[in-house]
Amino acid sequence: MRTKLTMYEAIKGIDDDDHQWREKKDIESALQISRSSFPPDKERLVSLDVFRGLTVALMILVDDVGGIVPAINHSPWDGLTLADFVMPFFLFIVGVSLAFAYKNLSCRFAATRKALMRSLKLLLLGLFLQGGFIHGLNNLTYGIDVDKIRFMGILQRIAIAYLVAALCEIWLKGSHNVSSELSMIKKYRFHWVVAFVITTIYLSLLYGLYVPDWEYQISSEDQGSSTFLNLKVKCGVRGHTGPGCNAVGMIDRMFLGIQHLYRKPVYARTMQCSLNSPNNGPLPPDAPSWCQAPFDPEGLLRSLLLLSKNHFHCKFCFIIVHKVTRKFVQLKFVDGHRYMLSGSALRSYYHPLQD
Repeated sequence: MRTKLTMYEAIKGIDDDDHQWREKKDIESALQISRSSFPPDKERLVSLDVFRGLTVALMILVDDVGGIVPAINHSPWDGLTLADFVMPFFLFIVGVSLAFAYKNLSCRFAATRKALMRSLKLLLLGLFLQGGFIHGLNNLTYGIDVDKIRFMGILQRIAIAYLVAALCEIWLKGSHNVSSELSMIKKYRFHWVVAFVITTIYLSLLYGLYVPDWEYQISSEDQGSSTFLNLKVKCGVRGHTGPGCNAVGMIDRMFLGIQHLYRKPVYARTMQCSLNSPNNGPLPPDAPSWCQAPFDPEGLLRSLLLLSKNHFHCKFCFIIVHKVTRKFVQLKFVDGHRYMLSGSALRSYYHPLQD
């Protein structure tokens, strides 16, 4: 009897171990199922987040210290300083983010609606911050001076560039998978066409439009009363890229109206317009007539060029998204240096408008 009981206890112990093992496997299977039922965490490009933070820090630095240290402040016209990198860096972030945001689309119409709403929010926020709503409240009529509101600005410019690039990413991207360098170029061939057309239009307008003489009006205080003085800027040139007679300013004056342009242009710190250049200062005795003229650094034609730049920024993310080979990255690196050298050579003959 004792022998049978011992055998029964041994068999029972084996059954208990098997039962515990099965329970453990069931729990592990349940946990595995529950994990798979949760949505996966969104993948983030850590380097892009770090670059975004560094760009914000750079923006704060040049805004707060630029007035004290002219070397990092915006260049008055020609030239390049540390502050001039902030806007291109932000656009690079926008372009790279676009390729991740619209990598896998379930519905193109829903993505289009989302892009339109985001662009509209940026546009309205830009109008509120830079349109004159909170600047000089004592001089505005009911808080808003519609006659002098500034239509364009940094956020408006980003909104336009984002919308066009997003629509191209949603509707003009090929549907086939990327398996090689050539297939990636073929997948985004329409993007290259759009960028080429935009760049061609920009250069044609910049160097092809004839800029006639034009006038503007400034107000001055004389013994307590305001008087208006008309100033005439003599141009009559084509393809000029100086502050007073360029096609960029002419297009903004024609379509936006001179009263809606930025009234403190950066070229007021040039040697022709300031005795304290590169800082603001009193006008020299022989200052050109355009020194006090409004000019919008985020105007229409300059925003057109921005669309092309944003397309090129997207191309960097395509390399990351599709994990193309090192050979292709090296090819793009060589192409970038070739374009940079070509631009430096062209700058010896032309002075393109500062961006």
